[in-house]
Amino acid sequence: MRGKIAQYRKQLEQAQTYEQWKAAALELDYLEGNVEWKEEFASDLYNYNLIYDRLRELRQYHQTGDYSRLKRAIREGLHHDLGDISNPALYHNSYVGTKHLIEEYINQVCDSINLLCDNPVPGLPENEKIGFFKDTLLSYGRPALLLSGGATLGLFHLGVIRTLWERDLLPQVISGSSAGAVMAAMLGTTPDDELDTLLKPENHNLKAWRWKGLMNGLRGAGFMDQETLQECLRENIGEFTFEEAFQHTGRSINVSVSSDQGHHGARLLSGYTSPYMLVWSAALASSAVPGVFPPVQLQKKDHQGATVPYMPRLRFVDGSVVSDLPRERLMHLYDVNFTLVSQTNPHVVPFLKINEGKHKEGITHLPMHLLRSEVQFHGRGMFDFLRKRVRPELARQICGQMYTIMSQQYQGDVTIAPRYRVRHFRRMMSNPSPEFVKEMMLEGQRATWPLISQIRTHARISRTLEGCIRRLRTHNRKGADLHVIAS
Repeated sequence: MRGKIAQYRKQLEQAQTYEQWKAAALELDYLEGNVEWKEEFASDLYNYNLIYDRLRELRQYHQTGDYSRLKRAIREGLHHDLGDISNPALYHNSYVGTKHLIEEYINQVCDSINLLCDNPVPGLPENEKIGFFKDTLLSYGRPALLLSGGATLGLFHLGVIRTLWERDLLPQVISGSSAGAVMAAMLGTTPDDELDTLLKPENHNLKAWRWKGLMNGLRGAGFMDQETLQECLRENIGEFTFEEAFQHTGRSINVSVSSDQGHHGARLLSGYTSPYMLVWSAALASSAVPGVFPPVQLQKKDHQGATVPYMPRLRFVDGSVVSDLPRERLMHLYDVNFTLVSQTNPHVVPFLKINEGKHKEGITHLPMHLLRSEVQFHGRGMFDFLRKRVRPELARQICGQMYTIMSQQYQGDVTIAPRYRVRHFRRMMSNPSPEFVKEMMLEGQRATWPLISQIRTHARISRTLEGCIRRLRTHNRKGADLHVIAS
């Protein structure tokens, strides 16, 4: 038995596709006795009685065609994390899936939502259906995918994106900073039917880095050539504004930037806050790591479609400096209730493993926990003092970056992170080969596969509601077109 378990664990580590990984994972669930745990409803990890009653009610209304009661049950009883079904501990007892009761409940909710969307419902005219589902989505909330910085190592995000897309779990709301802003911009300007093209490295300009000179960097003008990066971004992203990108793909791009001056805090650029801004310009500013690239003047389209400066007096820099993961802003703009974070920052990833193991720490870990807290507290105070007083400019920028690094929260409700090796760090600021892109993408896929069940519990219901709204809008547009033709 131990030999078989070791064999399948090796297959997990070496899997090239989700299907290969899942096949090995299911075998391990059987060999390690996890199947029985999943089939047993009862557990002190969640309110199984509440979920069972809710499932039975929805199933009864669905099967008997009682659409009126089904509609009311969906509208008033649909709550995020009902009965604590998103408890992370429910997803650590098996390789694939969780309690079958939870999976059956999620499936039933989504089936019932689709039934109401695609069939006539007494008391709910067709012209009021969109409002019903939009209100339900607003009440329930939606997920967001947050992509961190990480320079060339941010290619890991592409593997995360591919896995979510293939499983129909890719959120509509995407946010990025620095390298993550570039990936968010490329994703947010590519329609679903072209995503397979996006995920092939040979289809893109991969030459973003060119050394500019030591003296330029020491003067604060950047060690790397910004024109090379700009050319790369424009070729890969195109000339979309945030508003045009949403109309093209239905995805909401959000890019974090920071002002290089005082009296102007971090900004989250999006279709809501800056609809006419060019997406490539926002990605360029968010990638302007202090010391590596100089600050950027943002660009927008005017009312005639010409490119003009946005707030000409201001310059912007790397979004991860102040707001790598703008969770609160996304909550206000989009009613986000669940954040899925792809975290690739090399100064953050090593500490995520400590955080992920927090629930296992006992009293013996208290001294180390206190030491980490003290280092963070005093380090934040020291760099806050230095960033306001030191010179030259490069030293001030570095101290400011260290201060904000120590002040931020770098995890989400679910956090996906790579396993770095020394050779990865050597390629952080160099143009990647197609082979390296594929390697990082596979790393992203392998890191996401074990979390699919947890992500599905969080995201599938809101994704189903979003899909219903899209279908109803398409149906209404077709109906309006037919009416115009007939008249």
